[in-house]
Amino acid sequence: MHIANPVYGAVFKFMMEDSQRCNCPGNGSEGCFLSRKVNFLYMSRILYWIAGALMFMLTSCSRVGSELYLFVGTYAEESEAGIYLYRFNTEDGSASFVRDMSGIGNPSWLALDKEEKILYSVSETGAGASVYAYSFDRETAGLRLLDREETGGSGPCFIWVDSKRRLAVTANYGGGSVSAFPLSATGELGAPSVYSREGGLSGAARQEAPHLHCIYASPDEKHLYANDLGTDRIYKYDLLPGQSGGILLKEGQPSFFSLPAGEGPRHTTFHPNGKYAYLISELSGRVVVLRYDDGDFSPIQYIEADTLHAAGSADIHITPDGRFLYVSNRLKGDGLAIFAIDRKSGRLTKTGYQPTGIHPRNFIITPDGKFLLCACRDTGVIQIFAIDKQSGLLKDTKKDIKVSRPVCLKFANT
Repeated sequence: MHIANPVYGAVFKFMMEDSQRCNCPGNGSEGCFLSRKVNFLYMSRILYWIAGALMFMLTSCSRVGSELYLFVGTYAEESEAGIYLYRFNTEDGSASFVRDMSGIGNPSWLALDKEEKILYSVSETGAGASVYAYSFDRETAGLRLLDREETGGSGPCFIWVDSKRRLAVTANYGGGSVSAFPLSATGELGAPSVYSREGGLSGAARQEAPHLHCIYASPDEKHLYANDLGTDRIYKYDLLPGQSGGILLKEGQPSFFSLPAGEGPRHTTFHPNGKYAYLISELSGRVVVLRYDDGDFSPIQYIEADTLHAAGSADIHITPDGRFLYVSNRLKGDGLAIFAIDRKSGRLTKTGYQPTGIHPRNFIITPDGKFLLCACRDTGVIQIFAIDKQSGLLKDTKKDIKVSRPVCLKFANT
C-alpha cells in the first residue's frame, strides 16, 4: 500500500505496529484490564499523532497560501544577474531570495502567461533587441531558456501576452513600432510582424518621433492598444482568430485616439469593472480618465499626479477592490500620488502622496490589496508599503528588498 503524504504514512505505520503489540494477553480479568489499559494508551497515542498531522497540514497550507513568487526585472549587462526571483510573504510583507539569472541584457519588462508556465522578457537594447522566453517550474522555482527572437525594433520596453498564450506583443520605444510574435503551443516565439509608426515634432524632447511605450488589451481581449508617447496617440488594433487556433492583429477603426499635444501617454490600466481606463501621461504628469465603450475611449477627466511638472510620471495601478489608484512620479519629488475612485462616475479625487526612493518606476499591488511594492531604480531597492484599506494611504514597512536597478515587478503563485 502506497501512502503519498509522509505524515499519513507515519501515522499508518504506527497504527499497524501498535495494533500488533496490543493484543489481549489472556481471558482473565487481569488480562482484560491490561488490554483495556493498553487500548486506552493506544488510542491516546493515535489521537496525539492525528493532532500532530492536522497541525502540520494546517501550517503547511497556511504557509503556501500566504506566499507568492516575485519576479524582478532590472537594467543589467548581459553578463550580470538581470532577472531575480523571490518568495514574498503576503502576511507580513517579508521577502526571501530564491535565485537570479544572467544572460540577458536589460530585462526591463516581464510578462507571465496565464498558467504561469512561461516567463517572457524584453531585452531593452539597440540593434538586435530581442524577446526571451523561459520555462518556469513552480515546484522547483527553476527557470530555463526556451527561446529567443529579435523584435525588429530597438528599445522594446513592454511586452503583453494574451490569456490563451497565442500571441506576444512588444512596444518598441526606440523603434517606434509594435512587434507581434505568434506563439507555439509550448510557448516558443515565431518571427514577428512589425507595425511601424510615423510622426513626431522635430526638436521636441521625447516627441521628435514615435515612441511606443505600453501594450494592453480590452477586458474582453477583442482589442489591443498601444500608447505612443511620441505622438500623443493611443493606437487601436483588433484581435482576430487566425489559422490553427492562432490570433491576428488588424488595424482597428478608428486606428487611433488622439490626446492633447504634449501629454506623452505612457501606461494604462483598466478599472476592475471594465467601464473605465486610466492613463498616465509621462510628460504632462496628468491622469486621463477614459470612459470605455465597446472598443472606444472618450476622456472624462484630466487630473494632475505630478504637481511639480517634472515630466517623469511612470506607472499606474488600481487596488483589486477598485477603490484606489496610484501613480509613480520620478525626477522631482519622487513618490506615489494617491487617488480615490468614485465607483459611479469613475472620476478621481487626489487624497495623498507617498515619498519613495529615487526613480520609482514600475510598482505592483498584491492580489489581496494588502501591500504595494515599488521598484526604485536609482536607490536600488524595492520598497514595501502597507495599504490602508479604508483610506488607501501607504505606510512604509521598512522591509526593503535590495536589488540593483529594479524596474519591473511581477507576481506568480507558489
